[in-house]
Amino acid sequence: MTDFLRLDFAALLAAMLAGGTCGLLGSFLVLRRESLLGDALSHAVLPGIVVGFALTGLRSAWPMLLGALGAALLATLAITWVRRAARMEAGAATGLVFTGFFALGLVLLEVTGARNADLDIDCVLFGQLETLVWLEAAGLASLLDPAALAGLPRQLGLLAGVALAACLFVAAFWRPLKLLCFDPDFARSLGLRVGRWEILLNLMIAAAAVAAFEAVGSILVIALLVCPAAALRLMTDRYNVQVWGGAALGAGLGAAGVLLAGPLPAALGLDFALSAAGLIGTLAGLTVAVALQRRRRFQAL
Repeated sequence: MTDFLRLDFAALLAAMLAGGTCGLLGSFLVLRRESLLGDALSHAVLPGIVVGFALTGLRSAWPMLLGALGAALLATLAITWVRRAARMEAGAATGLVFTGFFALGLVLLEVTGARNADLDIDCVLFGQLETLVWLEAAGLASLLDPAALAGLPRQLGLLAGVALAACLFVAAFWRPLKLLCFDPDFARSLGLRVGRWEILLNLMIAAAAVAAFEAVGSILVIALLVCPAAALRLMTDRYNVQVWGGAALGAGLGAAGVLLAGPLPAALGLDFALSAAGLIGTLAGLTVAVALQRRRRFQAL
C-alpha cells in the first residue's frame, strides 16, 4: 500500500480529476455540436501558458492559468471575428485560429527558454502522469496527515480547484447552459446574452484544459473533452444523465487507464508498465466504439 500511495496515488487522482472535469464540460461541446472547439482551446492555451511562465520564471499554477485564460479569451474572440469578417464556416474558422495559436506557442517555447524548465513538446503533447509521485506517503495514515498531504504534487491542487469550480458553475447555471445547448434563439428571446455565456463556458473549458495540460498533455485533454460526452450522447437523451454521466465516465476512464498501466502489471508480477496517457486515450476511443455498437443494436431491435 505504501508503494501504491507513493508511486501511483497522485497519478490516479490527477487522471480522475482531469477526466471528470473534461467529461463534465465536454458534454456542452457535444450538445452544441462544437467538439472541435475543445481541440481549439486545448491548443490555443499554449501561448498563454508559456507567457505566464516567461513573465514569472516559475511553473506555478496561477500565472500559467491566468495566461491560459487570456489566450483562450483571445482565441474565442479571434474565432468570432474570423467567422464574421471572412464569412467563414465555424469549423474552418476554429481550425484556422487554433493552429495559429498552437504554432505561436511552439515558437514561444523556443524563444523564452521554457524548454529548459521541462516545459517541452513531450510535456505539451503527452503530459507527465508518471512523474506525479507522493514520496512523503507512509501508509494510509498519510491521507489524514497535513504534513504528508502538503507533499502532494502541486498539479493536484490546481486540478481539484478547477474541478470544484466547474461543478459549481454547472450546478449554479444549469438552466442557462441548457438553453444555450438546445435553443440559443429562445434564450435570446428571454433576454439571455448568449455571446457572454458562450465566452464564460469557453473560459471554463480553457481552465479545465490548462489544469489537465501538464499532467495528461493536450492530446489526452482533447480525448477527454470529446469521448466521454460522445459516448453518453449515443446512449442517452436525458440532459442530466449526459452531463453528470460524462463526468463520471471521464473520471472512470482516467482511473482505469492509470490502474491498468502500472499497478495491475506490477500486481501480476510483470516487469513492464504501459503509458497511462496512451491507455486512457485508447480506452476513451474504445468506449465510443462500444457505445456506437450498442446504439446500432438497439436501433436494429
